[in-house]
Amino acid sequence: MLPTLRSKILFYLVLISMIGIVIVSLFIQYGFEESFNSYIERNREKKIDRIITEIEKDYTKHGHFTSDPVYGLLHEHAMTDQLYFQLYDRLGQIQMDSSNIRGMLNSFGLTAPSRTGEEWHSTSYTLTVNNQIVGKLVAIYPEGLIDDEYTFIQTIQLYILAAVCLTIVLAILFSMIFSKKLTSGLQKLSFAADELQQHNLDIRIPLKGLPTEVKQIAISFNKLAESLAKEEVLRKHFTGDLAHELRTPLATLRSQIEAFQDGVWEPTPQRLQTTHEELMRLVRLVNELEKLLAAENPQIRLEKIELDAGSVLAALWEMFFPLFKEKGVHLHIEEHAQDEMFEADKDRLMQILSNILNNALKYTPVGKDVTISIQTDKAGFVGFRIQDEGSGMADEDIPHIFERFYRGDKSRDRKTGGVGIGLSIVKALMDAHKGIIKVKSKPNKGTSVTLWFPQED
Repeated sequence: MLPTLRSKILFYLVLISMIGIVIVSLFIQYGFEESFNSYIERNREKKIDRIITEIEKDYTKHGHFTSDPVYGLLHEHAMTDQLYFQLYDRLGQIQMDSSNIRGMLNSFGLTAPSRTGEEWHSTSYTLTVNNQIVGKLVAIYPEGLIDDEYTFIQTIQLYILAAVCLTIVLAILFSMIFSKKLTSGLQKLSFAADELQQHNLDIRIPLKGLPTEVKQIAISFNKLAESLAKEEVLRKHFTGDLAHELRTPLATLRSQIEAFQDGVWEPTPQRLQTTHEELMRLVRLVNELEKLLAAENPQIRLEKIELDAGSVLAALWEMFFPLFKEKGVHLHIEEHAQDEMFEADKDRLMQILSNILNNALKYTPVGKDVTISIQTDKAGFVGFRIQDEGSGMADEDIPHIFERFYRGDKSRDRKTGGVGIGLSIVKALMDAHKGIIKVKSKPNKGTSVTLWFPQED
């Protein structure tokens, strides 16, 4: 029945407004009528009290009922207020009667027509002079409102009805404006989501004028769109880089095999060795890709055990010291004063540290130093810092070094630089450990990589 959120909001806002308006108008009308009726009754009582006072005063002065000035007052109230009186003496004999004036006024058309079902009410009052009963006064008046009073209350009701109608119109108008403003942000979000579904990754939701809650959703959506756009760029770069990585060895293999087939080349051991090296390059690329896929698997299982950071450094020393010595690069291990325990998957940990150390070894010139140390200045974490004196990197390259196939130096020999996947594997395995990587580097001065591992899972 109400398919859209805006129609639902509009309906309920109008419904609540209508209920509130009706309740308030009923209370106002009821309260006003009650107050007005009370006012009329009090005014009537004052008039009756005035008549009683004048009659008792006149009786005290003359010793009997006289028509002047009492009858003039009775006549005045009969003509103006439809308040009629009958005055009886103590023997029950009627002395004055102004009720017959109504018949005369009706015959001349000087009073408003009687309302259907109009009832008359009478009240008797005892007249006393010097503590003696001298007579009785009967006040006769119509039940409810009369003439001008009835017209006045109808006018007020008309004003209340007009105010209710105006308020309802305003409530509907402002409800429409409010519902539109409230849902405009959601409509923008819906439109942007549809555009994103159509692969428009440049779509962004303007934040100006949005309610706080919707603004937070819009901010999250914009971040998601930015992330997807970045991932799309990385995907395209990855596809291009992978094609380039495969093209070179495949072209070499193809040319060599065709040369063997056409008899241009003799399959000498040296030429077969060259062909084998190109083939192994492809094998290494596939192996690295398999490792990356395994590391990025969200369901990767880590066999975490408690490890001593000092023992890890000792194992790295035993593993890499011969390689560093062969190249002529000095490997230094900084001893730590006390044991530092943390939890990690030992095999994955060694894979992470080995990748970073291999990079340090590749890009550090002969005679320079590579230093490994334990860091403990981050609460709840144990860190491994690998500092080299190699070629370093520019600041703009650092945010991208964990992307697949990324190389800051495009002219760098690919055999020296590897296939460009090692650091992507490091990032994926660090994320699996819920660890943190910090990189600092200066061109021609070296690079510092700190790997922080949480001490507890």
